[in-house]
Amino acid sequence: MTSPLDLRRVRADFPILDLEVQGHPLVYLDNAATAQKPRAVLQAMDDFYTLRNGNIHRGVHHLSQIATEAYDRARERVAGFLGATSAREIVFVRGATEGINLVAHGLAEVWLRPDDEILLTRMEHHANIVPWQMAARRSGAQIVVADVMAEGAIDLDDFYRKLTPRTRVVGLVHASNALGTINPVAEIIRRAHEVGAVVLLDGCQSVPHFPVDVSALGCDFFVFSGHKLCGPTGIGVLYGRSEWLERLPPYQTGGDMIGRVSFEDGTTFRGAPEKFEAGTPDIAGAIGLGAAIDYLAGLGPDATEAAEAALLAHVTPRLREIPGLKLYGDVAAKVPIVSFTLEGAHPHDIGTILDSSGIAVRAGHHCAQPLMKFYGIPGTARASFAFYNTTEEADALIASLRKVAKMFA
Repeated sequence: MTSPLDLRRVRADFPILDLEVQGHPLVYLDNAATAQKPRAVLQAMDDFYTLRNGNIHRGVHHLSQIATEAYDRARERVAGFLGATSAREIVFVRGATEGINLVAHGLAEVWLRPDDEILLTRMEHHANIVPWQMAARRSGAQIVVADVMAEGAIDLDDFYRKLTPRTRVVGLVHASNALGTINPVAEIIRRAHEVGAVVLLDGCQSVPHFPVDVSALGCDFFVFSGHKLCGPTGIGVLYGRSEWLERLPPYQTGGDMIGRVSFEDGTTFRGAPEKFEAGTPDIAGAIGLGAAIDYLAGLGPDATEAAEAALLAHVTPRLREIPGLKLYGDVAAKVPIVSFTLEGAHPHDIGTILDSSGIAVRAGHHCAQPLMKFYGIPGTARASFAFYNTTEEADALIASLRKVAKMFA
């Protein structure tokens, strides 16, 4: 049986949670946008810059050597965290956005041809739409969009009807940032591979909330951003199956990713992952991400997942009781994200009024404008929970929303 989290001890690890905002204790419910950072992550990055700062892969001196070792350990840690078969399947990027752009750019060159199809869904984040639009423009491929259903799940009948031998790429969110919906990706990947398609999963909202094993899922590419996993901003991960990473061309060029440079004979490139990491990388960011993964492992994924599930179960029925409130993404399988509108209130008004009580939520289209268009709304207010949130904070949200509902009734 999983031991419950000691929330008092966990919250002490996050100094920002002690802040006051507008004269009220901070209630931070914008974790889908970025999670807060524990002291272990802050300390790891501070220790690097204070005691170990050196550039990697380029020096024989002590600081360069220990910096290189720390960076390489972080890659190994990420590989284990994702269930990759090798650390060489892990590419450090600035975030999921850069990872998707890297893959889309490469596949447009080596995989996509005119009249091929790229299958996306209407619930994708803009970062998993626009790079594919650019890839389609360069290659002559066509974008095909699978619909969603009103409750916030993919219309699988429509998806599988549009998954054909012309489908060469499937770009799919693992868990929706706007709805919280967890998609049945294992079956989708299996069926996509049956028609010869390559599959990229956007895992930004899945890895913070439940274990992911990319080898078991069988996806070809997987991306996530470190800052949503209690790590620093500016660092992210692209997992790619080794055969695909070797096949893709470099995305950027420069130092450390080359084999040999010659004016007379041209340039050769190193293999993956080095050929995708031109220039000096975010060394401290990678170290901080490794520290975040270690911190979460110490808490136990079962314990954090159970804590978040309990919060979602606590808040959802109470939201339904608020007059004029409409939930979006009201499905059984979801991460702890609740998106909603209040009759008569613009989402930005909801967010501003909640902020006056120290409650931080997100308001807007959540970089998912096609989804908002499907629902016929400008956006939603979104409260997103993490394992360090409390039922008291959930109740503060409910109490404040009841007041907002009365203001606009």
